[in-house]
Amino acid sequence: MASGALGTADGQSWGAHARATLALGLPLVGTQIAQIAITTTDVVMLGWYGTEELAATVLASQAFFVVFIFGIGFSSAVLPLAAQAEGRNDPTHVRRSVRMGMWILLLFSALVMPLLWYLEPVLVALGQKPEIAALAGDYIRIAQWGMFPALMMMALRSFFAARSRAGIVLWSALIGTLVNGVLNYLLIFGHFGAPEMGVRGAAVASVISSTVIFLIMAGWALFHRAHRDYRLFQRFWRPEWPAFFEVFRLGLPIGFTILAEAGLFMAASLMMGWLGTVQLAAHGIAIQLASISFMIPLGLSHAATVRVGQAYGRGDRVSLARAAHTVMGLAVVISFAAGLLFWLVPEALIGLFIDETNVDAADLLAAAVPLLLVAGAFQMVDAIQVIGAGLLRGLKDTRIPMYVAMISYWPIGLSTAYGLGFGLDLGGPGIWAGLAIGLGVAAVLLNVRFARRERFLDVKG
Repeated sequence: MASGALGTADGQSWGAHARATLALGLPLVGTQIAQIAITTTDVVMLGWYGTEELAATVLASQAFFVVFIFGIGFSSAVLPLAAQAEGRNDPTHVRRSVRMGMWILLLFSALVMPLLWYLEPVLVALGQKPEIAALAGDYIRIAQWGMFPALMMMALRSFFAARSRAGIVLWSALIGTLVNGVLNYLLIFGHFGAPEMGVRGAAVASVISSTVIFLIMAGWALFHRAHRDYRLFQRFWRPEWPAFFEVFRLGLPIGFTILAEAGLFMAASLMMGWLGTVQLAAHGIAIQLASISFMIPLGLSHAATVRVGQAYGRGDRVSLARAAHTVMGLAVVISFAAGLLFWLVPEALIGLFIDETNVDAADLLAAAVPLLLVAGAFQMVDAIQVIGAGLLRGLKDTRIPMYVAMISYWPIGLSTAYGLGFGLDLGGPGIWAGLAIGLGVAAVLLNVRFARRERFLDVKG
């Protein structure tokens, strides 16, 4: 982007920015929480069902998530492209970006299916117990079919968010969460005459709930009068190659960026598995709680991308800076409050995931509490890094953030986690401390990048 690309339009007041950010961000935050509630329901109910089933699902769901999160890079690329086009009042380019994003996501889903099918032997080769790997394989061979609707609904979410009309995204996610919870209850345990399927039941429930969410969102885009003129699915088979390659070019580094972080947490899960089944299950509980908290800054980061992208599309330099500072302030305050909650009542939070009659209940609690205390410490740096990444995406800046993520999470974060966990024999808390250090480095570098980009664009708040 050339210097001076932004105009000198007067930005909104700080209060107006806060209201606009919350109006867009709260539905997106609610959507993230509703979506993580699907996984949380799996963890809670499988924790009631058995420790081995819980440990296996932690590995399988994180493997699914690592692949899924890379695909999200392409749906995330749709967001700034559509937001900037919306800021320019260009519905044609909005439609082209979303439609070609869907094309890429369909192709991606088809390509990764064989990789997920062979998860079991991969886990065994990585040192996991054969019985845990077998259960994980049972789960993933069903859950992988949910990749198609899950990624397609992410493309639609980018469309609704770019238009600042994200309410339907929240409502569809809430409905999908309810469907998942009911089906989990029926199919995991075999209640009300349903077959008792264990981990397979959780996988079936996840696939059906993802499909329900996608169908609701697709119907809304097709038939609601506010979106009808965008004609998202009209002549869907018709290629728009410039838009296709623009989404691919922007989305590929976003995918690698997100994959670097998700891969770090997957590697941490593998290291926790080396410590034992109870430690891995405890890690699954703690990571689920940390993930729930993370959904708030993650939802705000999507709002940051939209707000910055729309301001950039309009050429409004003051609004761009104020939008960035507003969303960062909100994320820091909220993440600090979440960290306090983890420090003050860790046993109560962890107890929600444990059946007291489980023979491993006391060991699970003892192993999970120290992990949650470390998670409380890195809530703020995690929020700062994800907001920084969202702000840069609003400016379509994705290549340098990819390098930042790869360096911060792997050479720094992973090696520190291994060194503290096994070299200094700190176990699980040491592994988690390494995660925190990697996230902290990324937080600093990404936000320094955005601050310098503001000066490069002659943007002053």
